[in-house]
Amino acid sequence: MNINRKLRFQLLVQNWFFVVLFLMLVVLLGYFASQYRTAKDITQANRNILTQGSVNVLKQMKAPVNITVYATKDDASSGDVFRKGIVDFVARYQRDKHDIRLKFVNPSEEPKLAQDAGVKVDGEVVVEYQKRTEHITPPFAEQEFTNLLVRLSRTNQQAIMYLDGHGERNLLGVKNHDLGEFGKQLESKGFKFANPDLTIAQSVPRNGAMLVVASPQVDISDIEAQKIKAYLEAGGNLLWLLDDNDYKGMQAVADYLGLSVSPGVVLDMASAQYGADARVAFASLYGEHPITTNFMLRTLFPESHEVSAVGTDDNGWKVSKLVEVAPNGWLSAAKLAKGAKPVFNEKADKRGPINVGVALERIYGKKGQRVVVMGNANFLSNTFITNGGNLDLGINIVNWLAGDDNLITIQPMPLKDINVSIPDTDQGRLVAWTVFHGFQYFIPLGFMLAGFYFWWKRRRA
Repeated sequence: MNINRKLRFQLLVQNWFFVVLFLMLVVLLGYFASQYRTAKDITQANRNILTQGSVNVLKQMKAPVNITVYATKDDASSGDVFRKGIVDFVARYQRDKHDIRLKFVNPSEEPKLAQDAGVKVDGEVVVEYQKRTEHITPPFAEQEFTNLLVRLSRTNQQAIMYLDGHGERNLLGVKNHDLGEFGKQLESKGFKFANPDLTIAQSVPRNGAMLVVASPQVDISDIEAQKIKAYLEAGGNLLWLLDDNDYKGMQAVADYLGLSVSPGVVLDMASAQYGADARVAFASLYGEHPITTNFMLRTLFPESHEVSAVGTDDNGWKVSKLVEVAPNGWLSAAKLAKGAKPVFNEKADKRGPINVGVALERIYGKKGQRVVVMGNANFLSNTFITNGGNLDLGINIVNWLAGDDNLITIQPMPLKDINVSIPDTDQGRLVAWTVFHGFQYFIPLGFMLAGFYFWWKRRRA
């Protein structure tokens, strides 16, 4: 084919037209990549994207978040990639909240800035939200960082008051029946504690977020009970954890709430498949309430009692059921002796599911008043707090009572795939040795031998 000047010009135009279209396509792809982001995580613990709990926290944060990292520059030659690790970590949050701003400051080059910010160690991170700041030092994971964001976004700064001096389960205690681990989790989410002495104080302080009465072992004095009732009559919030139907001197408070608690405990026949005693009741049914919205975790309640409350025109309470346990069990009228086989009594026992928690709510003045009563305190104890969703449910209850409804969320889950379990058998140890040393020695050696073989073969050809 003869190529004349006209044909050559046409080919040149076609080539440039293709180049222009290709460049336009690259620009469009770049634009769409900056506007629309997607990520797929195939790890078991979703370690490269945020858990739903963190996403929920970010959704309710309306203002920008400023993150300043005070760290020296990376030295890749010596394996120092701290800044890069922070960039990758924060990127997971920036995908769901675009107004998170990350800034690095070298404290060696700008010591005045580091001093003014109160930075004490290299790598310290300062997070600012709505003119409130918190510091966090590495190493930290998603759970610690999301808890920091929860603390910064908490609107209610009032303290959680707890009753003490009657053998209650202590929010700072370390014994198995205490609630110390639950208290630590509440502190990590920005709550503070106060311990008013009602034998001395004229009344329950009005500046607290709520009062916690956690299963007293001896009777509360009439004076203290009257002050607690007056606190409720004045619009105070209450979390009441009961281990039985003995109100320990607070009968007047129970009457004011229209409360009734069963004498017998719940027996759950499904407990056997989890290797637990029948007196440990499992729950997977939850009422329609902000505390349990989208809550799908299994919780367990050892030796729980049925709880109910009645809202009347006089007291104005709106009553909601929270947790129903033992759908295949029953509420036993008689106490089950240790080692005895549970037997359903058609005449005296009540078939499940059994409700073990209620939430009461009413309008008081210009604000709402809230009360939660649980027929079990064990589920928040140091022994059982880490089982199933017990911790999540407890924190949701406290957030609701404190008025921080937007922080009611499933907590960030710990990583599941950081440990490898090796069977304690000769075969298990052989497999583990083969896998570990295979990746360390055998596979690299195999690639090296294969490369040498193909090089030798091509050279002879």
